[in-house]
Amino acid sequence: MAYDFDLFVIGAGSGGVRAARFAAGFGAKVAVAESRYLGGTCVNVGCVPKKLLVYGAHVADELEQAAGFGWTLEEGHFDWGTLIANKNREIERLNGIYRNLLVNSGVTLLQGHARLTGAHEVEVEGQRYSAEHILIATGGWPQVPDIPGKELAITSNEAFYLKELPRRVLVVGGGYIAVEFAGIFQGLGADTTLLYRGDLFLRGFDGSVRTHLKEELQKRGLDLQFNADIQRIDQQADGSLKATLKDGRELVADCVFYATGRRPMLDNLGLENTGVELDDRGFIRVDDQYQTTEPSIIAIGDVIGRVQLTPVALAEGMAVARRLFKPEQYRPVDYQNIPTAVFSQPPIGTVGLTEEQALEAGHKVQIFESRFRAMKLTLTDIQEKTLMKLVVDAETDKVLGCHMVGSDAGEIIQGLGVALKAGATKQQFDETIGVHPTAAEEFVTMRTATR
Repeated sequence: MAYDFDLFVIGAGSGGVRAARFAAGFGAKVAVAESRYLGGTCVNVGCVPKKLLVYGAHVADELEQAAGFGWTLEEGHFDWGTLIANKNREIERLNGIYRNLLVNSGVTLLQGHARLTGAHEVEVEGQRYSAEHILIATGGWPQVPDIPGKELAITSNEAFYLKELPRRVLVVGGGYIAVEFAGIFQGLGADTTLLYRGDLFLRGFDGSVRTHLKEELQKRGLDLQFNADIQRIDQQADGSLKATLKDGRELVADCVFYATGRRPMLDNLGLENTGVELDDRGFIRVDDQYQTTEPSIIAIGDVIGRVQLTPVALAEGMAVARRLFKPEQYRPVDYQNIPTAVFSQPPIGTVGLTEEQALEAGHKVQIFESRFRAMKLTLTDIQEKTLMKLVVDAETDKVLGCHMVGSDAGEIIQGLGVALKAGATKQQFDETIGVHPTAAEEFVTMRTATR
């Protein structure tokens, strides 16, 4: 059967665009349909604008530290509107880049909502297209618990477009998005409280990292309230929001921000017209090659609920393009030792196993930890501490995990990701000469196990 396209991609986020571009480069006839914005969550309402806001929040730290280096500054004034306008201009530029990447690679770009009407057929704005392969890369969407007053809350989608910085903010959630936005709001001057229903945020991260970050955030004055959850939200006469907690307490704020998880974006996708099945969490079920239970349909990225990170979606998109149209170059995605960062304040960088994961996997471990005040802070009154930690297999000497909380953690951990991917041992870390004076050199100078 002759199809209109060899590959039809639904969703122009990171994974979809990567798969489309490279499939077209391999000679396939490719179309991409996108109903919202080019670049997906990451570019528009995710990691890119968030990092720009994090940079903005960090300026307050730089101003506070300036006096120690001899700078006398007039009291600064922050304007939220300027930051958001500049952010919007940068996102528009990136949207244009994504458009050019697709069009210049020969991909047919269809702007409109795509709906599956069969195993090989997609409908976009009333027009039907056939394809040998269909790739679902529609990403995720933030979700708010079904409580009275949920419509009064915002998520990360709306936070990037607030008209003004709220004076008082309640951030609800214990994942990295909640922690990052709590730091953004507080760093830019809002009175911020972080509520999490569990004992300690960032479940799944190394225990030392979680505890250390909690202590540093408290030093900064962030109000952390664990084992706390909202029962209902009510708007008051003055426009403020009253959050009634499950323990009966009441908190008043101007903004309630929810970061309590993301669901796969499957709305009106037409899966019922295909043999595609969902797993027990509601994500699209796929095998090791991202094949769904409908042979002609593939799915990647956040919609399959594996590792929900932009670089992972990119790798999955590349793997799909190669497998279908350049099989001699195909390599499966390696989900081991994926470096990642949390752009909290201070930030986290981590790669490999946590101490808890290493023990659970049966490793006999040695732990190397160092806590110190960064050199940059020694001329200031700021008492923030950096944490660095190595998890080492005591029998093979292999470094199983590297973890850091402190300035530039994300930048530093990227290089260590290469070392772990290469199977580096603690001896090789020790024999590596450090760059002095830097914080990063601490990773190669920790000689004595702390436990």
